[in-house]
Amino acid sequence: MNINIAKEDDGAGSRRQTPSPNIDSVTSIIIAGPSSILPISNGHTNGATMSNGHAPAPSPRRFKEVAKVSPSGSTLYKGSNVNREEFIRLVMQSLRDIGYVESANVLEAESGYRLESNLVATFRESVLDGRWDEAILALDRLEIINEEYRRSAKFLIRQQKYLELLEAQDVNNALLVLRTELAPLNIDPERLHLLMSASSEEVRRWARWDGAKGSSRQQLLYNLQRYIPSTTMIPSRRFDTLLEQARQFQRNSCLYHNTSEPFSLYTDHTCGRERFPTVTTLILEHANEVWDLRWSNNGEYLATASADKTAIIWRIGANRQSTGRECVPEHVLTGDSEPVNSLAWSPDDETLLTCSDQVIKMWKVKTGVCFKDLRGHTEIVTAVEWLHDGSGFISAGMDSRIIFWDNQGKQRDAWENVPIRVTDIAAAPNGSRFIAVGISRDPISVDIAPDHLELSSKPPLLTPEIQRFEKRVMIWSWEEKCLEDSFALEDFGEVTSVKISQDSRYALIGHGPDEIQLWDLFDAPRLARKYIGHRQGKNVIRSCFGGVDEHFIASGSENGKVYIWQRETGQLLEVLPGHGPGSVNCVAWNPKDPCMFASCSDDHTIRIWETVSEHELTGEVPAKGKRRWITDADVVQ
Repeated sequence: MNINIAKEDDGAGSRRQTPSPNIDSVTSIIIAGPSSILPISNGHTNGATMSNGHAPAPSPRRFKEVAKVSPSGSTLYKGSNVNREEFIRLVMQSLRDIGYVESANVLEAESGYRLESNLVATFRESVLDGRWDEAILALDRLEIINEEYRRSAKFLIRQQKYLELLEAQDVNNALLVLRTELAPLNIDPERLHLLMSASSEEVRRWARWDGAKGSSRQQLLYNLQRYIPSTTMIPSRRFDTLLEQARQFQRNSCLYHNTSEPFSLYTDHTCGRERFPTVTTLILEHANEVWDLRWSNNGEYLATASADKTAIIWRIGANRQSTGRECVPEHVLTGDSEPVNSLAWSPDDETLLTCSDQVIKMWKVKTGVCFKDLRGHTEIVTAVEWLHDGSGFISAGMDSRIIFWDNQGKQRDAWENVPIRVTDIAAAPNGSRFIAVGISRDPISVDIAPDHLELSSKPPLLTPEIQRFEKRVMIWSWEEKCLEDSFALEDFGEVTSVKISQDSRYALIGHGPDEIQLWDLFDAPRLARKYIGHRQGKNVIRSCFGGVDEHFIASGSENGKVYIWQRETGQLLEVLPGHGPGSVNCVAWNPKDPCMFASCSDDHTIRIWETVSEHELTGEVPAKGKRRWITDADVVQ
């Protein structure tokens, strides 16, 4: 489209104005009627489109005079802090991205701002079309001041070129690129060596790359933008990113946010407390203290472990208006000679593991039959955890052993003499790592700081020492098959539990007294947040993530209550009474129903917590209250 406006392009996307015309100044542009003009797209990106700052001129069908508007000032309007040029350029990018190319062209003419220069458009098209030499030439002309950034950007382009040649089995040209284009950049030799693969499939698998016909070029362009000033080349779909950040801020600011339904941009979002699970709808019972509970992955069953030496698989039925929610004890698992202290469901929900003293039992969920006893530990087994792919599971205990089993119960490997007596383990859902927490196997000596000593005119001849057991977190990498990181926690209380978030980035660690810690595992582990208010001394209390997008942290407490915090802020939202005397030992959120969780206690009960029903909320029917289910396990000694 030819746009004749009285401005000069400085090549960087901004405009140098001649004496400002007033609003009556008119620019004549040709506007096409209905047409099939679309944003330029990469033929190898599965239909993804990317605006490039210009569009081909449409065939003339009608003419329209567009007044070029030049408001005073540089902000969007009086009192605004938003830069007008940035806003307009983002709007133009969004219009082009969704196909409103002509509207974007009109806005460009009316505002006098260009989305991006011809040079940037050329660079973008060259990358998406795989014209690598042109992309390098255009890159050299962009405003990249940092030479290291320029080198890194060139490497990414040439690496893509190299990988595509290998994928096409053009080995000779691939080797030429390797020797003449990649090697001179002084990139890590090992990195270059690993780029060599024998087949197209191996290239894609090693590089975690979907090939020239996938989205790799689009991803390359995304990666290149980190090295190019954003004023020169606006990151793709930037307006959408900003809006999603605003949505995320509103989700985080909504204390009781617990819905996956989209919400409008027109008003601020908020969720009411009435939609939050605060009501006990079912009470289930064992004959003794209940120490652990786990939901099946499909959310339809709940397994509970008790000091009465049994585990029970409960089927949690649908909630019907006429009869309420039905709960049936599907199987009572007996045969252990000691209390059952932990549980784990296989990813397919067909096998349940239970731990009692030094023995792990494997149960068929459909029949409730134990098909194998595993004896690999010499002290109490404290935790079991299935691998994300169902190929096997891990067990750990106070004997400082971590054992790896296949899914049939055959021991595959064992790590002896781990530096800690393990109290809990967790495996990352993405299969990247697993974490063990516990106390050091041997005590360490610690000097008492001078300010803890009584004042004296004479300094002591020897610095007093104390013996203590260190609380430690250990992180192992699955891919590297080695210890990734290890760090000690503050020297107070016990470390009793660990859970990993669904995005595999965060670890939730129960750390007495009276504290739960959230650790960010990205790059180097760091303490991100603490949750306080509950009571935890010596008891093992297992906390959890919960709700939509794991928006909440839930935990039991030694005062018989359930505590729930908002994850992002650490604000305590609810303290739920209901359990009897003793500790609430575990809380678990239903993985399929964000409005349901379960808790278990020393009072021999399990409570199912839900929201107030729609009919109870509107007053159409009276609240049904709690229903109690007792099993034959109550008479098991």
